[in-house]
Amino acid sequence: MNKQIRLIRIVTAIAAATAAFAAWRFDAAPLLRAQAAPAASAPAVASAQEARKVPAISPTAPGALAASEPSSWSTISDVSERAVQSVVNISTTRMVRHETEQEGWLFRRPPAGSRGDNVQREHSLGSGVLIGAQGLVLTNNHVIEGASAIQVKLADGREFAGKLVGADKRSDVAVLQLEGNPTGLLPLPLADSDKLRLGEVVLAIGSPLGLAQSVSMGIVSAKGRADVHIADYEDFIQTDAAINPGNSGGALVNLHGELVGINTAIASMSGGNQGIGFAIPSNMARTVMDSLVKSGHFTRGWLGVGIQDLTIDLRKEFSPSLAAGGVLVTSVEIGSPADKAGLKRGDVVTRIGDQAMDSPRRLRNCVGMHPPGAALALAIVRENKALQVTVTLAEAPDAGVARTSLGAGLDGLSVRPLDRDLRQRFGVGSQVPAGVAVTEVAPDSPAAASGLQVGDIILEVNRRPLSDVNDFQKALKSGKAALLLVYRDGGAFFLAIR
Repeated sequence: MNKQIRLIRIVTAIAAATAAFAAWRFDAAPLLRAQAAPAASAPAVASAQEARKVPAISPTAPGALAASEPSSWSTISDVSERAVQSVVNISTTRMVRHETEQEGWLFRRPPAGSRGDNVQREHSLGSGVLIGAQGLVLTNNHVIEGASAIQVKLADGREFAGKLVGADKRSDVAVLQLEGNPTGLLPLPLADSDKLRLGEVVLAIGSPLGLAQSVSMGIVSAKGRADVHIADYEDFIQTDAAINPGNSGGALVNLHGELVGINTAIASMSGGNQGIGFAIPSNMARTVMDSLVKSGHFTRGWLGVGIQDLTIDLRKEFSPSLAAGGVLVTSVEIGSPADKAGLKRGDVVTRIGDQAMDSPRRLRNCVGMHPPGAALALAIVRENKALQVTVTLAEAPDAGVARTSLGAGLDGLSVRPLDRDLRQRFGVGSQVPAGVAVTEVAPDSPAAASGLQVGDIILEVNRRPLSDVNDFQKALKSGKAALLLVYRDGGAFFLAIR
C-alpha cells in the first residue's frame, strides 16, 4: 500500500511539473512582448530610426531575419535573428617575438650567435559590432592590439579589411572602419545603458572559440563593477550569459534589440565560462567611440586631486551630517583645475552634476569620461557645510607620454615613464632601475611590425640609457635608425629599427 501511495505521488508531481512547464511556455511570449516594448534609445551613431529602415521580414519565417519594428518582436528568436546580423568576426595577425632559453641577458649583450631571429606570426579571433551604416565597427582594444593586419567577416559571409580608426587602451575600446565601401550593412542601435535593471534579460552575441554568430542568454547580474583589474577605467555590466574566449568585442543586447554593452572579459578558474562575464556599458563605449571617430584618440579631463574612500570613521571627522556616500579629497595639486576652483584637502565630494559620488572609482570614471574644457558642477561638504563648486577640467600636464612620429620605424608607439604603477602592471621589479614602458602599439604601424609589444621596457636607444621620456625622444632624434635595448619577461635583447 505504501509503495502504491508513493507511486501515485510521483506520478502526480510529474503531471504537475509538466502542466507548469506548458503554462510557462504559453505565458512566455506575452512576457517577452512586454519586456521588448518600444523604448526611446539615446542618440547613437546608428539610431533606432536607421534600424527601422531595414525591410521587414516576417518574424515567423524560420531562419528569416527579424528586422521588423521592435514592437512586433514576440520571441527571443526574433531579437536574436536580427541582432546577429550586426555582429562580426574579427581575425588579426600580429608579429610576436618569443624569448628563447639563451635570452636571459640583462644589461649586457649575449654571446654572438646565441640567439636567432624568433619573431613569429600569431593569429587570434574576436568579435565586433556594426555601429554605423558607413562601416564602423566597435570592439575591444585587446582584440586588435598590436595587430599588423585586421580582417572582418560579416554575418552574410562577406569579408573586408579593417582599418583602425582609433583605440583607447585605458577603457579597452577600439573602433575599426571597413575598407571597400561595403553596402547593405545592418548596424545595431545603442541603448542608454544607465537604464539597465538588475535581472533584465540580455543576449551575448559573438564568436566564442571561433564559432561565429553564437547567441547565449542570461540576465544582468550586477552593474558598476570595478576593481576587476581588466582596464584602467572600469564600470562593467556583469552578466551570467555564457561568454567564452572569442566573445571579446561582441554585443550584449537587450530585448529591444539594442546594444547595451561590449562583451570584454570573464572571471574564470578554468579559462571558460563560469557564469561571470563583464561588458563595457554602451554609454561609456559611446563616449570613447565618438572621440575616436572624431580625432583618432580619446583625451580625458583632469581634475588634479588625490581621493580616497570615506569610511565610517572618516565620515565622523569630515562630514558627520552626511548619511552615506561621498569621496574624500586627500590632496589638491597646485595650479590644477581643482585648485583654481577652490577645492581643499578634507573636502568631501558628494555629487558631480546629477550623479552621486559613492566611491573613488565612480568619481574617477565621471571625470575621465569628460573632455578637457568641460565644466562640472561639484556638490561638496566642507567642515560639515554643503557647498557648490564649478570646475573646468583641463588636459593633464605632460604625464610623460610620447607618441613617436620620427620616421625611425617606430611610428605608432606610445611610451610612459616606468613609474610604480607601471612596474606593478607589467611585473617589473627593482632589477630594472630605469627606462620607459611601452603602453601602446598601434596596429598596422611600423612599431607593430618591428615586434615591440605593450609591456616592453626600453632601456637604451642607440646605446644611451634612458631615465625618462625626454631621454627617449632626444635619442630618437639623433638619427633615422635606432638600436633599442628592450627588457621583456625577465631578459633583455637588442632590436634594430630601420
